[in-house]
Amino acid sequence: MLSTHHSSSLVYCTLLSVLLFVACDSQTTGIQFLDTPCELGGEPNLHISSSGKAILSWVEYTNDSTDALVHASLTNDTWSTPQIVSHGQDWFVNWADFPSLTSYPQQDVLAAHWLQKSSVGTYDYDVRLVQSYDGGKTWGKSFVLNQDGIAAEHGFVSLLPISKQSLFATWLDGRYTKTENDSDGHEHGHGGAMTLRAAFVHPDNTISQDVELDSKVCDCCQTSAALTSNGVIIAYRDRLEGEIRDISIIRQVGFDWTQPRRVFEDNWEIAGCPVNGPTIIAEGEKVAIAWFTIAQDTAKVKVAFSTDAGATFSEPIRIDEGNPLGRVDIEFAEEGVVVSWLENKEEWAEIKLQKVDNTGKIGESKLLTKTSPSRASGFPILEKWNNQFLVAWTEILDEEKETTKVRTALVSDW
Repeated sequence: MLSTHHSSSLVYCTLLSVLLFVACDSQTTGIQFLDTPCELGGEPNLHISSSGKAILSWVEYTNDSTDALVHASLTNDTWSTPQIVSHGQDWFVNWADFPSLTSYPQQDVLAAHWLQKSSVGTYDYDVRLVQSYDGGKTWGKSFVLNQDGIAAEHGFVSLLPISKQSLFATWLDGRYTKTENDSDGHEHGHGGAMTLRAAFVHPDNTISQDVELDSKVCDCCQTSAALTSNGVIIAYRDRLEGEIRDISIIRQVGFDWTQPRRVFEDNWEIAGCPVNGPTIIAEGEKVAIAWFTIAQDTAKVKVAFSTDAGATFSEPIRIDEGNPLGRVDIEFAEEGVVVSWLENKEEWAEIKLQKVDNTGKIGESKLLTKTSPSRASGFPILEKWNNQFLVAWTEILDEEKETTKVRTALVSDW
């Protein structure tokens, strides 16, 4: 997994300071940029609770050695004063593998995760969980999600609310990647493959039904999970024979898990991780998924639909503008979905929003803002909230000082 802490060198275009937020009026109508209470930080995430509360979480860089996971909630168009979940000097802060915050349905219990170093190795870290029983005012003692006790890579977590008594968690687990010689702390493990695991987390800090779902997956692409009428569905980047890195899904059917199955045979052959995972959403039997590929040396952002809880998917639809960087997200809209991604331009990138209806017809796109194509600009996050779309992203403030902050905006349906 590729670490890019806030003290790392940032690739940034000076032209961006002039171009930021400049776009043609026809594409920016209906966008309200919000005053976001982040001073210096990044790695934003969004969660909409079962009661409709919008919660923004991010990593605030309090000084050169300490990071803090904080959160704020949105009322109308105003974010609340940030509250600290936790902070530490031994966190693994990563542009692509960012913390999250979620809530149990129909109650005021929250859960959050971050990555914390477990040993001296650069990529030795655990997934830490912590829970709050008063809506995020106070937080309990943290505990480890991965129960292997091995100093190795664990991350790219998806937390999914299931019931008042359980959250679903899926993550990439490197317990088999380490060998006895992997103790110098400088390289990734050289043992076995990265695996995909899943478990259920409960309000009393217990973990149940911990299971390995795929014994060989891509090392550092985001996972995604959604709840269908038939159970949980997971999307992730697989690692198949011949270094094919396509998107696979695994479904929960009753008390069992299906075998991994590709959504579509892109046949992207790449001898390394592209750090670009899929996003999947579900409502009843309706499922939609977005992903990025460079199969046949052509970069594409694709969308596919299912009407049978993910048992089958439609032929994928390409929705990018010809030169995408990926970093996708997806949300349901009226009569279809909205997809967000980064589109590469000559000296900058654009955060784009694209409508696709249920028949696969591509509608109007919207330019949210210009941004940097570098890793430091991170992954924009998209959520549907109060008949609008809430977006969070990382903005690079200053190349020389290597500073970033979190930005947010509300986008009206169009």
